[in-house]
Amino acid sequence: MCGIAGIFDPALPAEALGSRIKHMLAFIGHRGPDGAGYVVDDGFAMGTVRLAILDPGAGAQPFGDPSGRYWLCYNGEIYNYRELKAELKGLGCRFSTQCDTEVVLNAWITWGPDCLTRFNGGFAFALYDSETGDVFLARDRFGKRPMFYARRGDTLLFASEMKAFLAVPGFEFEQDTDQLSSILGQWTPLPDQAGFRGIENLPMGQWLSFRNGVLTTRTYAELRFGEGPEVASEADALDLIRVRLMRSVELRLRSDVEVGVYLSGGVDSAIVAGLAKDFASKPLSTFSVEFEDAEFDESEDQWLVSDYLGTRHHAQRITHADIAHQTPDAIYHAEVPAFRSAFVPMYILSKRTQAEGIKVILSGEGADEAFLGYDLFKETLLRDAWDRLPDDVRRSRLQKFYPHLAHYGPEDIAAVTGLYHQFSKETMPGLFSHELRFQNGRFSARLMKDPGEPFAAISRLVVSEQEGYADLSPVEKAQWLEYKTLLPGYLLSTQGERMSLAHGVENRCPFLDPDVFALATSVNLKFDDGFTEKRLLREAFRSQLPDRIIDKRKFPYRAPDAAAFAAERPDYLDLILSDTELAAIPFVNAKFAQRLANKVLNRPASEISTKENQTFLYLLSICLLNRTFVRREGLRAPKLPPLEKVINLKQQVETYSSQGNARSLT
Repeated sequence: MCGIAGIFDPALPAEALGSRIKHMLAFIGHRGPDGAGYVVDDGFAMGTVRLAILDPGAGAQPFGDPSGRYWLCYNGEIYNYRELKAELKGLGCRFSTQCDTEVVLNAWITWGPDCLTRFNGGFAFALYDSETGDVFLARDRFGKRPMFYARRGDTLLFASEMKAFLAVPGFEFEQDTDQLSSILGQWTPLPDQAGFRGIENLPMGQWLSFRNGVLTTRTYAELRFGEGPEVASEADALDLIRVRLMRSVELRLRSDVEVGVYLSGGVDSAIVAGLAKDFASKPLSTFSVEFEDAEFDESEDQWLVSDYLGTRHHAQRITHADIAHQTPDAIYHAEVPAFRSAFVPMYILSKRTQAEGIKVILSGEGADEAFLGYDLFKETLLRDAWDRLPDDVRRSRLQKFYPHLAHYGPEDIAAVTGLYHQFSKETMPGLFSHELRFQNGRFSARLMKDPGEPFAAISRLVVSEQEGYADLSPVEKAQWLEYKTLLPGYLLSTQGERMSLAHGVENRCPFLDPDVFALATSVNLKFDDGFTEKRLLREAFRSQLPDRIIDKRKFPYRAPDAAAFAAERPDYLDLILSDTELAAIPFVNAKFAQRLANKVLNRPASEISTKENQTFLYLLSICLLNRTFVRREGLRAPKLPPLEKVINLKQQVETYSSQGNARSLT
């Protein structure tokens, strides 16, 4: 795992770009504390900060081919790199390391962009052709690893995190009001959104080329449903689920450093831990968060799984004070507005993980999307069938829907019945499954003076840009939307990758494997009605985990939201309570924002609705991002990791700073 950054500016010589790229890398040094390196040419520079996981002694970047023509800066892991390496050797490629970086470079030289469809992993990389001056960027199919870019005339900037652009003279951050309205509406950025004007997020499953000032993007991997194997029976489906997940975990355990597992207390991470334990030669290290607030705490089940599997467990207790005081740092790493505080405990947990000497973590992200684990999916099934069902069937299903809610009684069922009846017909083309969720988003969009139409962008995405989307079933559309929005835009980024890499920890997700996805989307509703979340997944591993974990209903990972800030009252709340501070952000509806903030901070938590909690967190994170990125207040001087490798193509000299020697590239 690493962080990468680069700049293409034909007006600048190599010497000037060398200084600039070092400053860009310093801003993302937390992603790769083990070393840094860069390559410079007239008009171009790019570099890497490295987290050494595979072949640590030989994986310094940028990595070049023997001719010195191609240079690669690479972030992530290709889990099937050994198989690809054997294939490339058969085609005549030679290798000097045991790391997957060299496999990526040779695959690109051999197959060009077609290599991307062969990769099973989470990755983002930049490749420079010094002969033609072309730049090539790519990102994995599920959006595990980030890639941002910005075009300024003839200049192209790119980086794993937008904060690298803070190092570029003259680059100013401006929050994009249209994108913010969209983010507030649907809870998360769309695949190409970054939240700042003029910065693009390279969508998952796409590559970009920059040649002679022309920028071109292409999609190489679409989300396609029902393309898994033909399965004749439920028993066969369960066997295949076990086999494919076991293989996925085995691939993601490939590492030259110890691999641990995050335990949430739910079935997904327990399955991952159980499979990882079977491959481990020593007790597996597991990690979890515990909460002082019993409403959010799952520690009893976390310890149950740990004891059952015999893991070496590390629990990080989270208090209201922890959340309140760590939020500004966590938001700085997230870089986009957040609708809940659950990412802050993950930021704290990754620091604990690093302190325990673990660089790689497996987690259960992606299981709910693949195996229909969210309430959203059964809600969609019921709403779609609403007019065809008798009243008693409607009620019986609603009674079983929300077991994690402490006070879900007859009055709630009556209210939900009316809501489902109201939303049993599609009113937003292509977005039927998410229309209920979007009601909270409409409330959050009131934070903007002029919210416009918060769902215009996502409507364009599903209606006019995606071939085949209209032919999907309502549940498949719900899955597609989750894979394109909340998963990459929040779960894998704000709550996942950004929080772990803030402390130099790489996260890997066995459920985000192309073969697992293909199988799950082919068998889910073939052998199940979809009203018991993840039933096939649970049955596949019933004999390998305690019944209490297998049969535990979905308990969404949550953390104390507004209650933590109300209890602790950190000084930075002035950002949302002060007339002066709010007036400094011209697009914020200050009157609505202050009224909301005062209610949330001064009323009992029981009187604060979910949509008010979410909107409060959005307001706070927008203001914190404005302070740090737009106004640049409180920025700490970043520190560049030790330089390992410097390549100056203009002088044709490569320097290994750690060894103090140099050699000619010609």
